[in-house]
Amino acid sequence: MTEAAREEYRAPERALSRTAGTGRTGGNAITLQFEGPAAFEAWLEAIAGARRFIHFENYILRDDPMGRRFRDALVERARAGVPVRVLYDWVGCWATPRRYWKPFREAGVEVRAFNRPSLRDPFGLLQRDHRKLVVVDGHTCFLGGFCVGQEWAGSDTEAPWRDTGVEIRGPAAAEASRTFERVWAEMGSPVPLELQMDPADVEPVGETPVWLIDGVPWRTRIYRVTQLMAAHAVERIWITDPYFVAPRAVREALMGAARDGVDVRVLVPAHNNWPWVGSLSRSGYRQLLEAGVRIFEWEGPMIHAKTAVVDGYWCRVGSSNLNAASLLGNWELDAGVVDRELAVQVEGLFMADLASAVEIVLPWAYRPGMGFEAPGRGQADSRNESSGEPGSDRGALAPEPSAGRRGAPTAAESREAEEVLAGKGTSLLEEDPDLASRWRRWALSPAGRQTLTLADLVRAGSSLGDAIAGHRVVGREDRAVLGALTMALLVGAALAVFFPRAVAWTLGALMAWFGIVLAMRGIAQRWRARKQARALRNGEEEKARTAGIG
Repeated sequence: MTEAAREEYRAPERALSRTAGTGRTGGNAITLQFEGPAAFEAWLEAIAGARRFIHFENYILRDDPMGRRFRDALVERARAGVPVRVLYDWVGCWATPRRYWKPFREAGVEVRAFNRPSLRDPFGLLQRDHRKLVVVDGHTCFLGGFCVGQEWAGSDTEAPWRDTGVEIRGPAAAEASRTFERVWAEMGSPVPLELQMDPADVEPVGETPVWLIDGVPWRTRIYRVTQLMAAHAVERIWITDPYFVAPRAVREALMGAARDGVDVRVLVPAHNNWPWVGSLSRSGYRQLLEAGVRIFEWEGPMIHAKTAVVDGYWCRVGSSNLNAASLLGNWELDAGVVDRELAVQVEGLFMADLASAVEIVLPWAYRPGMGFEAPGRGQADSRNESSGEPGSDRGALAPEPSAGRRGAPTAAESREAEEVLAGKGTSLLEEDPDLASRWRRWALSPAGRQTLTLADLVRAGSSLGDAIAGHRVVGREDRAVLGALTMALLVGAALAVFFPRAVAWTLGALMAWFGIVLAMRGIAQRWRARKQARALRNGEEEKARTAGIG
């Protein structure tokens, strides 16, 4: 990209501030973190040097060797007189025993669980604190995808999970502290005024501008930022995401960029720690591949990073996954950075990860004796198939296939394609199993791995909407989702017919519960509004009396 183009690229900064819901914070120094053991050592070193306060917030804290190391470090600082606050998510830490938290409280650490289930708030389970943040003294912070557990540190027998985070020093760390203050106040009394931070009070230590994107449920900030940057991309969009079940608007943005010649790549895990999510992610590959998006699966133990880099100039590192639950329902925290040096590092990390990944291609993208086709691009594609480097000759590209060639390949063609792909680090997109096979796999999956998420429901709703409205002919994968939803509806109808009283009582109890909760919230909101109005009226009367005396 030329310098003139880079100058033009700065134009969307105002739009970025609007979509991100936060302004530009300059004067920072940023260090990329991508190895769990090294990242944790940096966190522990910063914690050991804390003098004013520590804010520690994470979706998962495990009662394992790494979790206990952090507990001991935080307890030591608390006993030394440093105010320490720990905020964890109740769902994320459901398997962490109560005994783990006891030393915290005995040492004077303030510990809070985010959205613990209660009869007063049945909707709280839909909104989770998925953030990963450590703030030390208001001038240093760490954020990204690292949770606190042995998976991220590794062991003598198991490699650590691949994740990415950043260390930020400067005014943006104070801004991160303010985001912690807001979430902390959601669960109880606020952080004391003397410990609340103002970025203007922190001296600049670098030149890197940061947008701290504070994800709040239903504000859709990362959702909108992703669409904005996809629309503005000129050369490439490279995304790493562990639970990639992108809503339609995000998928359309990425597909539109790919059709326009942008090099769009998505890196996901081949071995997902939540197999159902991995299967759901793979079910959405076909439409993306047909539009020209390139999808890679990382072959290591698990890649948990959530990053995006655009045109080697803008990048995002944080906790947000590109799925409906994360984009719409959770509290998240991401750093958006406009800085060539950091973006080049993120691109280098992405290319290094591709060395341990295989590319997924459509079965009809390989034609015997002709090589690989670029879906939606024809011979205009200039990417190299084997190296993945932008701007080089791709090699043996076939002409755009005819409509008749888009069916399933013959057995001989599949064998030939697999032999060629084996030497290219590439894999054919397998046809998803039929509904009966999916049901058996789901039923036999381990306990705790059979839950449905908001992303699952959004995916099913999208397929149902397409089928009913006739927007498009749904593919095999969407038909499977639609079949599962149809089966669930039929089973529900059968239960209602044969056990009407049980179904009616159950629905009645749920509706009464939700109705009572909403009524109580409405009364509380009305009481708060009246209280604010009285305070405002009393303040105006006091001002009037003061003016009369003067």
